[in-house]
Amino acid sequence: MNNFVITIARNYGSGGRSIGQMLAKELNIHFYDRELLRLASDASGIHESLFAKADESTNHSALYSIAKKVYKGEIIPPDQDDFISNENLFNYQAKIIKELAQKESCIIVGRCADFILKDFDNVLRIFVHASLEDCIQTVESLNICAKHQAKNYIQTIDKRRAAYYHYFTGQNWNCASNYDLCLNTSHLNQTQCIELIKSYLKIKFGY
Repeated sequence: MNNFVITIARNYGSGGRSIGQMLAKELNIHFYDRELLRLASDASGIHESLFAKADESTNHSALYSIAKKVYKGEIIPPDQDDFISNENLFNYQAKIIKELAQKESCIIVGRCADFILKDFDNVLRIFVHASLEDCIQTVESLNICAKHQAKNYIQTIDKRRAAYYHYFTGQNWNCASNYDLCLNTSHLNQTQCIELIKSYLKIKFGY
């Protein structure tokens, strides 16, 4: 493969998504986040609203604290009862992620992409994090929620992301061993993070 893929997992409020968007613009490659839902819908024939609904409901389901369905790559066919299950919707997203990794250079945020592409040699896996205090300041500055709710809001989202990741991968979302590079935006600004990723990209792939 002559292309490369950068996956970005991140703490809420750490700036990981913004870093991905800025980096994609600099490298002139595609940035994928929720667009993956549309692509998975097109591939499966399942309405995009069901992917969006599953994306939201999985974040709230208590199921993820007591069980897991580690992704193994199988697609459930349309004649099966579980065709539109959350697991199969995830499977179709994973299918799209793998296809993208085979044909184009891109940046993928979230979606357990680092795990889905664990057997691909052309992937650079990034985790972006920051102190809770700095994440709170970011959320407050963006007026995402009431200031007194910011801490709980961040912790709730991170807990859901960790549960989602564990459910489909069997691994811990914020474990450094899952990633090639962990970036602390409490110590580095976004421009510095981008330069570090570009340097790592050049060292690992020669780009």
